Amino acid sequence: MDFTLDDDIQFLKKNVRSFVQTEVEASAMEIEKEDKVPRRIIEMSKDMGLFGLSIPEEYGGLGIGMVGKCALYEEIGATHNGFTTLIGAHTGIGTVGIVELGSAPQKDKYLPALARGDSIGAFALTEPSAGSNATNLKTTAVKKGDRYLLNGTKHYITNAPDADIFTVMAVTDAGKGAKGITSFIVEKGFPGFKIGAVEPKMGLHGSQSAEIILEDCEVPEENVLGTEGQGYVNALKILTNGRAGLAARNLGSSQKLLDLSMEYVQEREQFGVPIIEHQAVAHMISEMAVEIEALRSFTYRIAWMVDQGEKVIKEAAMLKLYGSEVYNRIADKAVQVHGGLGYISDYPIERFFRGARITRIYEGTSEIQKNIIAGQLKKEYSS
Repeated sequence: MDFTLDDDIQFLKKNVRSFVQTEVEASAMEIEKEDKVPRRIIEMSKDMGLFGLSIPEEYGGLGIGMVGKCALYEEIGATHNGFTTLIGAHTGIGTVGIVELGSAPQKDKYLPALARGDSIGAFALTEPSAGSNATNLKTTAVKKGDRYLLNGTKHYITNAPDADIFTVMAVTDAGKGAKGITSFIVEKGFPGFKIGAVEPKMGLHGSQSAEIILEDCEVPEENVLGTEGQGYVNALKILTNGRAGLAARNLGSSQKLLDLSMEYVQEREQFGVPIIEHQAVAHMISEMAVEIEALRSFTYRIAWMVDQGEKVIKEAAMLKLYGSEVYNRIADKAVQVHGGLGYISDYPIERFFRGARITRIYEGTSEIQKNIIAGQLKKEYSS
């Protein structure tokens, strides 16, 4: 395995790090208070090509492999998690379905604008009755002539208020269970499509999520993504593909927390010495560093496997589980190391702490990842 980054990726990584440190992090409190990423940050992100990380060059994207994307995601993860999620959801589950499963006309129509950031992508699977049980969808799609009429409600849809293009899962044949689900490319301007309530969240301010309401939403038949009845399989592919990227973002956030903690423990004195000289603090810092290094190796190994075209259902689930759990443990230790300062909202530690919690829930809970892992292990050991 070779995780060496070529010169172009190293150049991009350096530029993204500078952008994150000098522009995004400087706007973090504004993002937190306004619950919106400033337009200037969006435009700068577009100029850098950040919206096109997952999109091939022939459609205007950067055409970067998974190892390279993870290197950039790691840098993006080192700042406000609302910005991180806005970019990550667009370049991950918001666009990879069209990249991997779309027809040539679909790619020609949608990918250039998504690559430029002129259109924002979103992924609409979750419903009030279908969270972890993704096969329990109530949204229906009925064929009428040359189009489908979609009816139902999605919720917790990341980027929904700002998105233009949605990958939507709906039931086309209720009698077939998971094999009766179909995926569609839905534009926000289609008749019968509207955004419902924006959902206030504990963390990830700036990354807005909302309901999607479909009332006889008219979707042309050419907007079926893949083939009818393959929507559930498509959803699993899209989610699996994105898990290495999510882990890389968690890695970047964890590393940032260690950086902030190391700076603090060497400056803060108690009982006449910097607090890193106290064994309890030194042990917490050491544990953080070990977990981060393990996550880094795990992340890039799975990213490399993705680039080789290997099947990574089990490994991606393991990585999603481990990456989110590590980030939560690191965030908790960072608060403890900083003491009262770690609980104050004027300092970034508590913001990362709140942002970490959702990573054990979205794009498949930790418990669902364990189910996937166990299922794959049973297949391996029975073969």
